[in-house]
Amino acid sequence: MSQEFDPLAAALFAEVFMADQLARSVVGRALPKGMEISHFSVLNHLAHIGEERTPAQLAASFHVTRGAMTNTLSKLVWAGHVHIRPDWDDARRKFVSISPSGRAARDAAFAAFMPVIADIVREIGPEKVRATLPVMRELRAKLETAGQTSR
Repeated sequence: MSQEFDPLAAALFAEVFMADQLARSVVGRALPKGMEISHFSVLNHLAHIGEERTPAQLAASFHVTRGAMTNTLSKLVWAGHVHIRPDWDDARRKFVSISPSGRAARDAAFAAFMPVIADIVREIGPEKVRATLPVMRELRAKLETAGQTSR
């Protein structure tokens, strides 16, 4: 059975995928030596929420397997960027928090790539970017819902 090809949907996703690739490239080049985008993403998330999370919660937030998150967290622990402590009420569970060095590494990464992003926003125009944000947020929410129902 053939599905109808939607050129608008194809164009949207081609642009989203290419923008994602290019943004990851810009950010990846600016990250401190040894830091990967997955590491930065976890540090940024922990800094933003300002609370501890379990590895399972982090894996769910990033839509990755627990094993992938464990690998990322192991590297962040080794670098001294996160602290992992046991749950005092349930020994099977652990909590992850960002360390001062993790916050500093995240801030340094931001300082390295944000000027590039800010220049792009200025070139496009802040009003166009503001107008785009609600659509991007809705797209993200729809993709999140679609990802949860397709499991």
